[in-house]
Amino acid sequence: MLNRLLSCFRWGALLLFVAMLSSCMVGPDFHSPNEPNIKHYTPAPFPKKTVSTPGSKGGTAQTFVLDEELPANWWTLFHSPQLNDLIQTGLAHSPNMAAAKAALIQAQENLTAQIGSSLFPAFSANVTGTRERIPPAGESSGSTGGGGATIFNLFDAGVNVSYTLDVFGGLRRGIEAEAALVDLAKFQLDAAFLTLTSNIVTTAITTASLRAQIKATKALLHDDEESLKILKEQYALGAIPLTSVLTQQSEVATTRASLSPLEQNLAQQLHALSVLIGEFPSEDRLPVFNLYQLHLPTRLPISMPSALVRQRPDIRAAEATLHNTSAQIGVATANLYPQVTITGNYGWENTVLSSLINPNNKAWAIGPAVTESIFNGGALIAKKNAAIAAYQQAAAQYKETVLQGFKNVADTLRALQNDAKALNAEREAEVAAKNALTLTQKQYQLGGANYIDLLIAERTYQQTTILRIQAQALRYTDTAALFQALGGAWWRRPCLECDIVLTRNTEQYTPGNFNKTGS
Repeated sequence: MLNRLLSCFRWGALLLFVAMLSSCMVGPDFHSPNEPNIKHYTPAPFPKKTVSTPGSKGGTAQTFVLDEELPANWWTLFHSPQLNDLIQTGLAHSPNMAAAKAALIQAQENLTAQIGSSLFPAFSANVTGTRERIPPAGESSGSTGGGGATIFNLFDAGVNVSYTLDVFGGLRRGIEAEAALVDLAKFQLDAAFLTLTSNIVTTAITTASLRAQIKATKALLHDDEESLKILKEQYALGAIPLTSVLTQQSEVATTRASLSPLEQNLAQQLHALSVLIGEFPSEDRLPVFNLYQLHLPTRLPISMPSALVRQRPDIRAAEATLHNTSAQIGVATANLYPQVTITGNYGWENTVLSSLINPNNKAWAIGPAVTESIFNGGALIAKKNAAIAAYQQAAAQYKETVLQGFKNVADTLRALQNDAKALNAEREAEVAAKNALTLTQKQYQLGGANYIDLLIAERTYQQTTILRIQAQALRYTDTAALFQALGGAWWRRPCLECDIVLTRNTEQYTPGNFNKTGS
């Protein structure tokens, strides 16, 4: 009993010593960068609200509410059931979302593999059987005399175990690096979600704007063609010179030419929208969006500048990359120190297979192995220096990402103010053109204006209508851009990775099998 207690004490002391050694972790301990000490997004504080444009759909003033959280499903603020359904379809079938989820699964499995290979001992079992010949003493020394050779069978069965002591923390730094890559994949998944939803919203709004512009341009083309018809009749009667007809023909051609780019742009936007929701352009199952059926969000929650770095997924992804490179410095530093591995084996050896498992045939061995590089041409030092340089690169890229994030918010805040002013001006021009058209129509009815004057007034009105449509649509798309710049409130949604189930059904993910897309 005393011997057992002493043995337990020795093993306990050894484990305590190992634990004390393993508590050392070389390399820097990572800390999240401090939030920038910034009070405003723009050089001068922006107004609390934009100007309004009475009498225009989408002309309501927008109020900026500082330090208020954005709704998780921010796209519902546009009050479009069609848009909501389209986003759900895109989230379910987008290949980009499926790829981002698969990348997260890969990172999680790599972390599990790193933990398994670093924190736990490796066990293996082996069974071997060999037939051997040992030459007699005389034969081995080059003499031809001395007895016959020994020929026998040798059977071996046992278990091997090896465990590398993480004395300097290199293995744990490796786990830390893999965990940072999991965070990176999570934030890239959130970024893919934000990018997809924002692109669907802005593309849908763009299609609605282009349809309205095409309608107004066709009305303008009709007016131009009517003017040309009348001018040709007047020229045939000798009332006007040929130059007047040619000038109007040029106007018709110019208007007709402006219609083709609008139709081409609409086709491209529709194709892009199909791809965003994971469908082929030829399927043509997209809803028709009407600009006048969309609601312009009038209350715009604005995060505090100090909170932006915790909200944008691209900034959090850059931070995860910085964390990974920091841990890699620890891995490279630990490789400069000795590596301690304990190995052992336990089994049986015998020349007769039937008598292999026998207490008298036991064979075991245990012992540590210490490996230290004496000369490697400076490779390990170079790898550590490279890891430090990678960290410095990631730090600079993180700072650039933060700066770009603040720039995005500042750009959209100013854009929303200028968009409201532009819509106000375009609406005033449209109202003035409409009033001029109404006056010309009355004059034409009373004989005070000719038909050409009427068509010119109609043309001017249609041109101002097109410009007003563009300004109106810009308020919608820049509002969506602001929600995207603020991070899209991904932190308030149920985690995207929670519904990921690792599957090994390779048929489901066969390239080209478009009827079985992962979600």
